[in-house]
Amino acid sequence: MKTVAITAAIALSLAFSAAGAADAKGCLKGAVVGGVAGHVVGHHAVLGAAAGCAVGHHMAHKKAVEEKREAQAAQAQAQPAHH
Repeated sequence: MKTVAITAAIALSLAFSAAGAADAKGCLKGAVVGGVAGHVVGHHAVLGAAAGCAVGHHMAHKKAVEEKREAQAAQAQAQPAHH
């Protein structure tokens, strides 16, 4: 449990110092999940947290892009066609 707490603290400090709070979306959740998984698999909590942060950030970015595309498509359908 101590390793998980240390991993979470490291992930938090890295997320907020390196990427900034706005760019850390998905990183914290991924870091916690990756840290726990890495610890369970073979005491590689820090590696798991780093990988989880990267994957979580990627997934959050992918979701944001999809939501932006959907919003643009909905806006395009809502606007009347100019004749």
